[in-house]
Amino acid sequence: MALYDTLGLGYRRTRQPDPRIAAQIEAAVGASMTVANIGAGAGSYEPAATIVAIEPSSTMLAQRPPTAAAAVQAVAERLPLQDGSVDVAMAVLTVHHWTDLPAGITEMRRVARRRLVVLTWDQPTFRDFWLADYLPDAIAMEDSRAVPIETLTGLMGATEVTEVPVPHDCLDGFAAAFWRRPEAYLNPEVRAGISMFTQSDPQAVRRGIDALAGDLADGTWHRRHRDLLERDSYDAGYRLLTADLTAPQPGRAG
Repeated sequence: MALYDTLGLGYRRTRQPDPRIAAQIEAAVGASMTVANIGAGAGSYEPAATIVAIEPSSTMLAQRPPTAAAAVQAVAERLPLQDGSVDVAMAVLTVHHWTDLPAGITEMRRVARRRLVVLTWDQPTFRDFWLADYLPDAIAMEDSRAVPIETLTGLMGATEVTEVPVPHDCLDGFAAAFWRRPEAYLNPEVRAGISMFTQSDPQAVRRGIDALAGDLADGTWHRRHRDLLERDSYDAGYRLLTADLTAPQPGRAG
């Protein structure tokens, strides 16, 4: 059973693509290119040029809209695609779930002719996010599974790394989406769409959420983080990595 066969139930209710983040991904992918979306989930952020989506979870595949690209149930480490079959291989907030990261990136490089695009996060930056104060156990779990940016760039080759700021009204309910709307984390349905919550110890999460609820009720959170209330976006560590496979790759043969 794939991880998201259980975690992905009701995913599309809270994980809608945000158009500002989508625009950054589209720009990284480029125009008029064929795309394979690896670890595609329910289809968020898939460019119009996507011709195939790869996803191991039947639960996530069932939530893909009828207009989405054709999807294949498979894993990143063994892509059922021919060499050089697409222009771009992309992966959005998924590499931390892969069982063999080097194999997955190698497979992306094998099937893509021109470019790799990966959306991930920088854990040292994310660790400074205020939610860490309430969920130290969850942050420790993230420490153990987060993929260092340097590891990814080493596997991908010459890579451009771009900050992806989180808008204050972000439509996609990922882990740091509600940095200016802390009340959202009190909603069990919101938490159910965030793997940091669903894969952490439930009792530790409950303690953290209860503490957050108390701080919101007595005004502590707002006093402590009043500077955030004036901001339109926030850097929680999300990064867009783009590797040009047509450029010379130092240290790589072929």
